[in-house]
Amino acid sequence: MSLDQYFTLGRSGLRVSRLSLGTMTFGENWGWGAAADTARTMFDRYLDAGGNFIDTADLYTEGSSESLLGQFIEQSGTRDRVVLATKFTYNGQPGNPNAGGNGRKNIMRAVEASLRRLRTDYIDLYLLHTWDRVTPAEEVVRTFDDLVRAGKIRYAGLSDVPAWYAARAQTFAEAHALTPLINMQLEYSLAERHIEHEYVPLSQNLGMGITAWSPLAMGMLSGKYKPSQTGGEGEGRLAKVTSAPGFERFTERNWTIVAELEKVAKEAGQSMAAVALNWVATQPGIASVIIGATKLEQLDANLAALSFQLPAVLRARLDAVSATDKPFPYYMFADIQQTRIHGGVAVGDKPAGYAPGVFVPAVQAQSFTTSR
Repeated sequence: MSLDQYFTLGRSGLRVSRLSLGTMTFGENWGWGAAADTARTMFDRYLDAGGNFIDTADLYTEGSSESLLGQFIEQSGTRDRVVLATKFTYNGQPGNPNAGGNGRKNIMRAVEASLRRLRTDYIDLYLLHTWDRVTPAEEVVRTFDDLVRAGKIRYAGLSDVPAWYAARAQTFAEAHALTPLINMQLEYSLAERHIEHEYVPLSQNLGMGITAWSPLAMGMLSGKYKPSQTGGEGEGRLAKVTSAPGFERFTERNWTIVAELEKVAKEAGQSMAAVALNWVATQPGIASVIIGATKLEQLDANLAALSFQLPAVLRARLDAVSATDKPFPYYMFADIQQTRIHGGVAVGDKPAGYAPGVFVPAVQAQSFTTSR
């Protein structure tokens, strides 16, 4: 694979690179990140390498990420070339409950603000950023459909929502001939594999390609962190935030994964980051992997992730060391299905590209049923 090999995203005609440029690091408003000149250099380097899929959000660096991207795209004259994705949900107006969340009022407010910062009249892929636990899926889907019909967005998707909510939204869209969802943005890495049980089958059956965020587990898998008496140490933001709820990465399990990854990377003759990214990019259901950096050399190292094929024996070692226990009800299925359900007769998987009730051309199937 190379960066200029494009795959259709989900069940759509939108072609994107297998590595997406994440721009949460564009801007220094959060006390860390890349200054404007460094961000522009990384933007140019990604496009020069053949990439076309750029991810941001109105939340990132308090809007600075979108503003910088808008400048870069306008100055480079690349609006038609890039596939621009941004997200809404988070509140930037304390005290105003309708300036956040996923209700129609906030979506309409947020899309106009993003369009202004991005200096464009349309967004290629607009994503709900995080489930707000309040707004019905039907309200979100109908609002997405209105925005597509108004020409303000081209496609829609979801990020960080329960699997049942994504299924409800897509099924509602299909039942009422509304704009379908083509993307789910979810955390996925050797250190975080829980999406494999619910989300990957969901995406494959309902036509939503997965873009993986934090494929290096916030830098944990890059090799920059080492275990210490206090849990871990290294130069990077993870060392500063790992004690916060939801950001605990310095665990015994993760250090075991890091140790094995280091051995595999050495045997493969690649960097730890490149091997970790390659593993994610070639897993089932993954349409694109979001890479981020604060330095150009970090971006270059990440872009090398598609330049090699990881030998099966090395992949198997990574699979084994990072394997997670199967939750209920999945631990029941492997043995019971063949003996107690299928009468002891082996029942194989369907052919590649097959989906119940629809015909999916092979070239399109690659976008959301990618297998090793």
